[in-house]
Amino acid sequence: MSRVQTITVGPGDGDQRIDRWLKRHFPHLGQGMIEKMCRKGEIRVDGGRVKAATRVEVGQEVRIPPLPEPGAKPKPEGKAKISAADEKMMQSAVLWKDDHIIAINKPAGLPTQGGSGQGDRHVDALAEALRFGAEDKPRLVHRLDKDTSGILLLARTREVAKGLTDALRHKQTRKIYWALVAGVPTPYLGEIRYGLVKAPGHGKGGEGERMQAVHPRDMDSTPGAKRALTRYATLYRVASRASWVALEPVTGRTHQLRAHMAEIGHPIIGDGKYGGSGQENMGDGWGAQLGGIISRKMHLHARSMAFVHPITKKAVTIIAPMPSHMAETWETLGWDETLAADDPFESLV
Repeated sequence: MSRVQTITVGPGDGDQRIDRWLKRHFPHLGQGMIEKMCRKGEIRVDGGRVKAATRVEVGQEVRIPPLPEPGAKPKPEGKAKISAADEKMMQSAVLWKDDHIIAINKPAGLPTQGGSGQGDRHVDALAEALRFGAEDKPRLVHRLDKDTSGILLLARTREVAKGLTDALRHKQTRKIYWALVAGVPTPYLGEIRYGLVKAPGHGKGGEGERMQAVHPRDMDSTPGAKRALTRYATLYRVASRASWVALEPVTGRTHQLRAHMAEIGHPIIGDGKYGGSGQENMGDGWGAQLGGIISRKMHLHARSMAFVHPITKKAVTIIAPMPSHMAETWETLGWDETLAADDPFESLV
């Protein structure tokens, strides 16, 4: 076993997740061991506890606990093998790519990253299939919930990853989602400004995590609450039972769209966590299932994303076709993708 070490994050080594930073310096460490050391508080950054996903910056000091000596020579990072079927699936999901960025249409049901109960099959691991001759696999710069489909960007270099991350952090990108929700939101065009805070009682590893809406007047008195803003536009409806809505998350909080729509009484169809999936929706704003032949899967899709390319400085807009279960629902309800305006939030921006 080694001794306790304190290592300063050096130039060119910042703006990355602590687990990836550790693997670069100690390639014999497994993901499970890193997450365990983080949970126990053995790994600290500038004296504070961290999670595996915490990002480190140049100049920060990382405390490393005693580590086991490496045994056999570790395999180089980023050479994990994936099945031919998964390789084909990932490559067929590519919507757009150049030498710097890859955009994929993430399938519903596929986690973005590993974590409690997620196993080894997730976009971050399967990105091995998206090297396309590059030395390194592409890096995630944001995420989507497991059951949400749609546009997900990956950066092919560290420089581009930093540029895209900064753009996302400073709200220099625009993302529009499509969803099917219970009932009919009114007014048809508006904003939701409830803050969000983690609800108590989720699993110790984060499994079952749920967000709780906080009224704007209670923000200052609610520890841990973060401000959140969602724009919504009601596009089409089926009597009073369900609506096709466009959603724009101006902020990017965990489960923001799902928690916000449930809070105003219009949960996303198929969302058991926030919509009471055990009850069939009857147009009263409760119950996240429509019944009949409508799929029980979550109807939330990251439809479009617009950003300024960090290298070419050109405006890029990417559109992702809906997943099959949503396309089938749209056909059942008599809707067509072409019915939606390119930007239903033009009057709010």
